[in-house]
Amino acid sequence: MPYFKTTDRCSLYYEIKDFESSKPVLVFLNGTTQTALNWRTHAAAMKERFRVLMYDARASGASESGTLPLSPECHISDLSALLGHLNIQKANMTGVSHGAYLASVFAAALPERTERLVLFGVGAKRSCRAEAIIKSWAEILKCAGLECMARASLPMIFGENFLKKNKGLIDGMVKAVVRRNNKESLLAHLEAMLDYPPLSQTAHTVSAPCLVISGSDDPLVPETAARELADLCKGRYEQIIGAGHSVPAEVPERFHNILLDFL
Repeated sequence: MPYFKTTDRCSLYYEIKDFESSKPVLVFLNGTTQTALNWRTHAAAMKERFRVLMYDARASGASESGTLPLSPECHISDLSALLGHLNIQKANMTGVSHGAYLASVFAAALPERTERLVLFGVGAKRSCRAEAIIKSWAEILKCAGLECMARASLPMIFGENFLKKNKGLIDGMVKAVVRRNNKESLLAHLEAMLDYPPLSQTAHTVSAPCLVISGSDDPLVPETAARELADLCKGRYEQIIGAGHSVPAEVPERFHNILLDFL
């Protein structure tokens, strides 16, 4: 398994696909509790057109937390250094939730490194409901542990249609979250997110072509917030009817078509 060491000696786990080619690069950025494993099916679908990079951001999945405070600036520095390590000058980026937030701030800070953006499950500002949900996850994690937090989060992350069709998979999904995450690291991640500045402060400086997508059944990101982000980025907005917060997992074929059409 490949790891990259940051300047503060933090190990970041990453996976690459088809890097022996000269095709454009597509970076997948994880949502909260997700890891590079969540993108493998999508990477396989994209590898005919792109070199693919998947990685676990600091304090998530198989990556370490390091010694630096978790912040958007820290994550930008990590991703920039990883791209440099892989000799990637410029990349397309797609992310969901926390990963979409990072893709947006990266594009604002380093426009010369950013080709195109496809952002799922993120808005210009965090709603009061979303803030309350994140705080509740942190409290559940502290008081009851990873399994309870995972089980409480699933109804917020997935829409009604996905939950109805996949009742038999829920226990396995909970176990996967527990297996792939560390309680202390995840808690640090959730608490750090509550201090992130809204994307409305930087999105107007994004120059890369941008597509913002949200699900109609997403309690974390209202349509108005997603549309506002697209407007600030001078990009396009699209809503997926019946999907929740995690569009790539809920409607994977639609996700693949969206990516290929836009990129």
